[in-house]
Amino acid sequence: MAKEFAFLELIVERAVACFMAYKGGKVNKQVCANVDFYSGFVYEMIGLPEAVYTPLFAMSRIAGWTAHRIEELNFDGRRIIRPAYKNVSELTKFLPINKR
Repeated sequence: MAKEFAFLELIVERAVACFMAYKGGKVNKQVCANVDFYSGFVYEMIGLPEAVYTPLFAMSRIAGWTAHRIEELNFDGRRIIRPAYKNVSELTKFLPINKR
C-alpha cells in the first residue's frame, strides 16, 4: 500500500506542476487534488469491494446534485447551470444496449 500511496502522491505532484506550467505560474490559489482522487485507495485499504465504490461516490454527491437542480429550477429562465464542456470524441452511431 505504501508504494501505491507514493505513486498517487507523485501523480498529484506532477499534475500540479503541469497545471502551473500551463498557466505560466499565474494561479491565485493553491492547486491540489480533489478528495475523490484518493477515495478508491481509502476504500481498498478498509476492505470495501470495488462494486460499492461508485454507489458511495454518488451517495456523497446527492445533496450537492439536488441543490444544483433546485437552483436550476429556481433560476429565471430555468436554464441549466453547468460548467463548459467540449466533446472532442468522434461521433458514433447509437447502439441499443443489447448490441453493445
